[in-house]
Amino acid sequence: MGRIVISENVSLDGVVQDPTGDEGFERGGWFARIGDKDRGAWAEAEFDEALRADALLLGRRSYEWFAARWPSRSGAWADRLNSMPKYVVSSTLEDPDWNNSSVLKGEVVGAVSGLKQELGGEIVVYGSRRLARTLMEHDLVDELRLMVHPVMLGAGESIFGGTGEEKPLRLLGNRTVGDGLAYLTYELVRDA
Repeated sequence: MGRIVISENVSLDGVVQDPTGDEGFERGGWFARIGDKDRGAWAEAEFDEALRADALLLGRRSYEWFAARWPSRSGAWADRLNSMPKYVVSSTLEDPDWNNSSVLKGEVVGAVSGLKQELGGEIVVYGSRRLARTLMEHDLVDELRLMVHPVMLGAGESIFGGTGEEKPLRLLGNRTVGDGLAYLTYELVRDA
């Protein structure tokens, strides 16, 4: 059975909205505030994660963002992302053009539950904050990986907003990435 892993860049106060500044959020672009050493260490950690992943699971908007950037890139990281299976949750996308991409049809919870049954290994979710919330709400997430950036935005969409109940977590690991990023890994604790 596959494991759903939510992997997010997040501000210290939990904001995931518009890290690159492409969405027009007034406090967007916060990802670019890290220095070169942190950016290089971040890229190394993300590449390692991509090597361990068996598939990507994305919402439509995140899929379109990645699909507009990665197919034209070269190098080992680009080769990995471009060649791995990608699944998109969307009711409007019909024919995804990024290599090895498929649209999951139907109701989200059922479609993702079926994907978990079908695949083995890690199914990593990048971005896709609405999808991540839905998966959290329906107990489909197995692990959270949060790359915490040293900035407090004071406003913006949180990865955690909208969950209807408490979600106990167990810390699996923590480490410093570069000089200023904290990489936190949690598993969701299921009822015994």
